[in-house]
Amino acid sequence: MQFELTEEQKMVQQLAAEFAQKELPYEKVREWDANKVFPEEVVKKLGELGFMGVAIPPEYGGAGFDTISYVLAMIEIAKYDPGTAVIMSVNNSLVCDPLNKFGTEEQKKKYLTPLASGKILGCFALSEPEAGSDAAEQRTTAVKDGNYYVLNGVKNFITNGPQADVAIVFAMTDKSKRHHGISAFIVEADTPGFKITHVEDKMGIRTSGTAEITLEDVRVPAENMLGKEGEGFKVAMVTLDGGRIGIAAQAVGIAEGAFEEAIKFAQERVAFGQNIINFQAIQWMLADMHARIEAAKLLTLKAAYLKDKGVRHTKESAVAKMYASETAVWVTNRAVQIHGGYGYIKDYKVEQLYRDAKITEIYEGTNEIQRLVIANQLRKEYQI
Repeated sequence: MQFELTEEQKMVQQLAAEFAQKELPYEKVREWDANKVFPEEVVKKLGELGFMGVAIPPEYGGAGFDTISYVLAMIEIAKYDPGTAVIMSVNNSLVCDPLNKFGTEEQKKKYLTPLASGKILGCFALSEPEAGSDAAEQRTTAVKDGNYYVLNGVKNFITNGPQADVAIVFAMTDKSKRHHGISAFIVEADTPGFKITHVEDKMGIRTSGTAEITLEDVRVPAENMLGKEGEGFKVAMVTLDGGRIGIAAQAVGIAEGAFEEAIKFAQERVAFGQNIINFQAIQWMLADMHARIEAAKLLTLKAAYLKDKGVRHTKESAVAKMYASETAVWVTNRAVQIHGGYGYIKDYKVEQLYRDAKITEIYEGTNEIQRLVIANQLRKEYQI
């Protein structure tokens, strides 16, 4: 495997790093975090730079880069604000990617182009109150009525939900077929009956909005079905394979951000007459943090590499997401410990990163689900 980044990939990484340093200073992010402020202007600028559709072809409004470039950009943004990073991740991985893979030419022109260019924002409405990890237990229904489908149901924990202009919504078109009876639809948020009924007050990633969406007799044109009838579960699972790469990248960024804060603090903090970075206990913590981050980053880049090659990457994406998220939680915990009492105070960035890290073990498939996915793939490989 080639470990050297291309000049284009380095350029994307540098552009994202410079953008994050300028647009996401902690003083600003801290205020947003405290007040649950959606960074509308920052998201608009991300779109102008091509970061809302990194791997989407230019003819559909995207930047035309590869998945590795997307991972590198995500890491840099997540270092500074994981909430902003997940806004970007959902739009790229869970909205633009399935539209690019499964959408018709008309759907791509109408929806993908403005989404990938950042002119509008998308969300992915799969989870329900009774169907989280068990996505096949969808209760939302879609009933054919002439040239329309009428959708009814409730979706929850929908990232970007409060601000989204377009949603990819999954609903049952034939309950008797269980997961083979699920279909996917492109739904415009201003359609009558599409309502944001609750906005969550979360522990972390508070700059990204998370909503409950209620669908009451929402009439969606039949031409807005994404893929074929009954292919919704396939659309969701293929999409999540790529989405988990985005979350792994977010987790790596969180870990790197916390690690850099810990290094800086350890170089400045004096105890027992010297900087604490001179103590072996601190050095060993930093060594372990670095080793885990490097492993998580390589796993994430490997999954991105396979996706770019068009190779199935279900197991690799699950491994990357699982390991990187657990690394983010562990590294941020260590970073807080290195800060001591200061790490528990909101004046210090590691406090926010610690809260932000936890969700990476939960969304886009809990790590328990990732272990099931990995185990199922191993059973196939080893004919267990």
